[in-house]
Amino acid sequence: MEYYTWVLSLHVIAVLSWMAMLFYLPRLFVYHVENIEKKEFVEVVKIQEYKIYKYIGNPAMYVTIFSGVAMVVLNPLLLSQDWFHAKLLMVLLLSIYSLSLEVYRKQLESGTCKKSGKFFRMYNEQPTLLAILIVTYVITKSFSVLFTVIIVMLFAFISYMILKPKKGN
Repeated sequence: MEYYTWVLSLHVIAVLSWMAMLFYLPRLFVYHVENIEKKEFVEVVKIQEYKIYKYIGNPAMYVTIFSGVAMVVLNPLLLSQDWFHAKLLMVLLLSIYSLSLEVYRKQLESGTCKKSGKFFRMYNEQPTLLAILIVTYVITKSFSVLFTVIIVMLFAFISYMILKPKKGN
């Protein structure tokens, strides 16, 4: 346990860096899609998309995972706790989400992405959902099905409101 707090510190720093990318990259996708006719602007956004994913987000994801594994090695009792299993599931979903951003980034780079600005606005909300759940599980050291369902339903409603057609369209 001597090194646990050092590894935990690295873990928190990596999570912050990873989350910065997860929150910002889909917003860049919105700008990219909604300004597709502005070629010079889109070229600048493509560079930003590439750099934030390749130089910040992706490395931070791997440091987060590595430091998380190290914390489990240093404190294997974590594996016996329900909240930790729920956290691991949310981290798995967040990792899949992160990898999906690279798929969309490459599609946008090549001009083959068919997603709308509305889609990326909605997609941008998903890491917030997962972060709320992860942080709550970690801080409370508990897993509540009711809390989880309420948060998921809230974000489903938010996603619906973002995606629903505006009246008159």
